[in-house]
Amino acid sequence: MQIILLSGGSGKRLWPLSNDARSKQFLPLLTAPDGGMESMLQRVVRQIGEAGLDGKITLATNQSQRDIIINQLGEEIDCVNEPERRDTFPAIALSAAYLAYSKKLPADEVVVVMPCDPYTEAGYFRTLARMADCVKAGVADLVLMGIKPSEASQKFGYIIPAGAADGSDGDVLKVASFTEKPDKARAEELLKKGALWNGGVFAFKLGYLTGILSKYTASTDFEQIYAHYSELPKISFDYEVVEKAESVACVVFDGSWKDLGTWNALCGELKSPAMGNALLSEDAHNSNVINELDIPLCCCGVSDVVVAASPDGILVASKDSTEGIKKFAERLSDRPLFEERRWGRYKVTSRAAYPDGYKSLTKSLTIFPGKNISYQLHRHRAEVWTFVDGEGLLVLDGQVRKVRRGDVIDIKIGQKHAVRALTRLEFLEVQMGDLLEETDIERYDWDWAQWLD
Repeated sequence: MQIILLSGGSGKRLWPLSNDARSKQFLPLLTAPDGGMESMLQRVVRQIGEAGLDGKITLATNQSQRDIIINQLGEEIDCVNEPERRDTFPAIALSAAYLAYSKKLPADEVVVVMPCDPYTEAGYFRTLARMADCVKAGVADLVLMGIKPSEASQKFGYIIPAGAADGSDGDVLKVASFTEKPDKARAEELLKKGALWNGGVFAFKLGYLTGILSKYTASTDFEQIYAHYSELPKISFDYEVVEKAESVACVVFDGSWKDLGTWNALCGELKSPAMGNALLSEDAHNSNVINELDIPLCCCGVSDVVVAASPDGILVASKDSTEGIKKFAERLSDRPLFEERRWGRYKVTSRAAYPDGYKSLTKSLTIFPGKNISYQLHRHRAEVWTFVDGEGLLVLDGQVRKVRRGDVIDIKIGQKHAVRALTRLEFLEVQMGDLLEETDIERYDWDWAQWLD
């Protein structure tokens, strides 16, 4: 069995902690079994392992999230990166093409596609296994997960079942129809008919989806399909595949399942009402404060509010208004000010622009031991690096030297440079020039092996 985890979206509903590079599924806010912290993605991958599912995981994602996925899950994880965001059908089809044409898996290989961030329990993963069994047994070409609703929600699509599916043991249902995110009254009517939430989980044989993909490309070469990705229809998997399927069934999951996509929902699962460099007074009722900044944050005498602070901004909102944060966040941020990369992480601590067009930007960077940033140069900016902790190897125009706490390096426009951490390495980077953007990077090859013991 192959498991495709869908990881996409900008995550602005949990602004300012989430942004275009760090969506909600990557926030390390949930309590892990060892008492530490883990993200929604890490939690789901852990649960898949604990459930004993015999499935290889592939992440269907976009290039901006690849580094943080590797940072959280390791270098061994398979990632299929969309060249551009084009909705769930082309993302799943590209991953299927990777499995079929790059990994050379057979057409009868069972594939389960699911979101990477459901907040759920062990029964959910047993349901995944049951879905895979149904596909193997030929109960239906496409098997969905139908979640037993806890309320008449307007946030989810609905599956309307129609009795037991042929060839099943009675626990698998035929599907009569679908309804997308109804209003409250319609949702209540659907519940009376036994409707289920559409959990966005799909199981099928690999050849089933490559057959659908063949309508849009005759190629069986993954690289060619990738190169022509923009020609695939920009449409959801539900509209392109599920609602057109002639042989479709669903397995019911009746257990704990939540979408932690809003602050109000997420706060109910946090281990402490105050996290990070924050204090919450005893007379602050039903409130949460999360602070990723170095400066302290204190909330006194407030009730039913969320306060969140990060390099991207500060949010103060009543819990019943957090559904609408995304539309405001999209107007406030011009670039992520905090990112996790495969080599470590950085945060922007200050920015300035001057009347003559000259700009400055200061970053605090952490590079993990054995990791390095690429050998690169900039055409529009100079940089000054001040090392504050750890040891590393610096390359400057082909010359290698050790750097450690207290060293200051002046990197001029056009100079090639890179640094590799021998221990955990922390430094400040001050950028100065007329264009301070990630587009102003030219990368070159550099072989570190000859400089390492």
